[in-house]
Formats: sequence, C-alpha cells, structure tokens
Amino acid sequence: MQDAARKILIIRLSAIGDVLRVLPAFQVLRKNYPEASFGWVTEEASADILRAHPDIDEVFVFPKKAITRKLSSPLTFFSGLQEFFAFMKPIRAGGYDLTFDFHGLFKSGIISLLSRASRRVGFTMPFCREGNYLFNNLRFHQDSKRVSRIRRNLNLLEKFGLSSEHERPVIHIPAADREAVQKFFRQQQINPKLPIIAVHPGTSPITPYKRWDPYRYAVVADTVIEAHAAQVIFTWAGAELDMVKSIVGQMKYRAIVAPRTQNLCQLAEIFRLSDLYLGSDTGPMHLAAFAGTPVIGLFGPTDPVVNEPYSRTPHIILHDEVDCAPCRKRACPRRDCMKGIREESVIRAIQIMLDSFKLQKAVL
Repeated sequence: MQDAARKILIIRLSAIGDVLRVLPAFQVLRKNYPEASFGWVTEEASADILRAHPDIDEVFVFPKKAITRKLSSPLTFFSGLQEFFAFMKPIRAGGYDLTFDFHGLFKSGIISLLSRASRRVGFTMPFCREGNYLFNNLRFHQDSKRVSRIRRNLNLLEKFGLSSEHERPVIHIPAADREAVQKFFRQQQINPKLPIIAVHPGTSPITPYKRWDPYRYAVVADTVIEAHAAQVIFTWAGAELDMVKSIVGQMKYRAIVAPRTQNLCQLAEIFRLSDLYLGSDTGPMHLAAFAGTPVIGLFGPTDPVVNEPYSRTPHIILHDEVDCAPCRKRACPRRDCMKGIREESVIRAIQIMLDSFKLQKAVL
C-alpha cells in the first residue's frame, strides 16, 4: 500500500525495550516511504536514541509524569489539560497525514486522533486496550497474541499492505558518546583480544521480580574470568549501583564497574564494544541485541516468546518452566521462575557463546 504519504508519525511511548522493538518496523516504513518525513512520539527515557537516528526528522517527548500528576488532582486538572494540548500543538501543526500507533493504549490513541492525520493505523481489539481502537480509522487484526513484539509490529505493517522485509536496524551513536566510552575502556586497560562480557543485573524499579540473585551473578562472573580470562563489565542505571557494588564485593576476581552513562547511546556503545551481554528481560537487553551484541537473556515472569531479543542477533534464552509464569505479580515473594535458572546453565550458555567468539577471533 505504498502511496504519497508526505509526513508519517510513529507513536510508541513507554518502556525503552518497547520503543526499540519498533525499529525494524521503522526500517520497513523508511524503505517504503523514502521521500517522507518521519516524526516519533516517545518518552524521555528513549528520546536520545531516536534523536541520534538520521532518518527520524523530529522527536516529540511526551511529558507523561508531569501531565499525569496534574490530571490526577482536581486542583491542577485543567493545568494538566493545558500542558497536554501545548505538547500536541507542534504535532498538530506538523502536517502529518499518516500515523502508526504501535502502542495501543488510550494515550497513544488520543495523540493519534488529535494529530490531524487523515489516516491513523492501529490494532483491533483484543490487541489494544483502553478503547484505543476508537481513535484509529485503519484497524488491523493480529493472528495471534503470542508472537514477539517485534513480529507484532511488523505484522501490523503487513496487514496495512507493506512487505516486512527490512535492513537490520542500526543504533546510531554520536561521536562524543563513542569517545566517552572508548576513553573509559582505555583507562580500564580493557584488552579487545580477550572476551568482554557486559552484565546488566538490574531491572526497572517497578519490576524487581525479573532480577536474578546478586550472588549468582558473582559466581558466574568469577567462573568465566577464571576459565576464559574474560573481562566482565557491570552496567547499571539509576539506583542500581548499590546492587552492582554488592555483586562485585562478593567476587574473588576483579570486575569492572561501568561509569554512570549519560544516555542510552553511551550504554549502547558499551554493549557494542562487548562480545556478549548477560541480563534479565529489560530494555538494556534489547539495546544490546540491536547493537549487534550476542545476548544471554534470563527470563522468569515474562514470556520468552513475546519478549525475545531481535532474532537476527545470536541469543540464548534461559527460562525455567513453572506453572505460574508468565505473570505480572511484581511483588511476588517467591520468584521461583528466576530462582529456577541455575548458575551452571548460565555458565554453559556463556561457554557456547564464547566458543563461537573464539572462532571469530581466530578468523580476524
């Protein structure tokens, strides 16, 4: 359904991983609409990755926290509405004639409707929620709910009439961010001829149930350092530094603690320079996969089919089958799904990946 769309608006807010998983779909749109101008509505956490992309012309950052806080109080409700319409003003003036609502919630639907685009593409029920389908006028059904989010986004474009064939997405990292990370690697005397393993043990503050136990990361890190002379770099964000320090404090060998990254681009550069990524199902896992770094993902309460890393990046998913998973019980006191992932399984997965890594190094 290639046509004369001049300006296309992509709507995908919320979590980092969810935004990243729209990138293959964006590649499809870019291929099919080479002359179009693209805008993207997102939230602050993912904005720098999108701003750095040379094919995205404008990024609109939705001030979710500020607007939600004001709308939740009768005293500031109308102020919240004013802030929302102020946010919408440049979008409405942007002349967008086609929107793709990959989010499927009320907030994305209302943004799509108020964008003034004549064609607004989205999902049918039950593949969207909160009445989202009411706001989009080109709605498409999905064949199954249990497909990867990446595939789901591509399926929407196929239903719209586009081929899902696409080039591999590239995470564009500004020169200043590359240099900042590479300077840190030089300071730490990291040897590119030896395995470099990035480990991200944290998850967002609202999903602690997805975390693997810190002492297990310590055991795995010590084992791969001893067996492979690996250089282990622990990455972190926000309040996760204490967790990383706890892990490093339990180790008998030296591990490297990454610096506080200023943005996602710097974190992507750490992953790009690494040979392997280890961590739970989080945004950084998807960032590593799109940066081209092989991934070992530790999956507990989240569905490993729906949330798998980008399929063109080598990856191993470790998942213990328990009756109560998948679930969204964020305050789960048992966490059997994560406890069931054994250190031995993770070490074996790393061995498999590093065997491939050694072969690649030998060719180089």
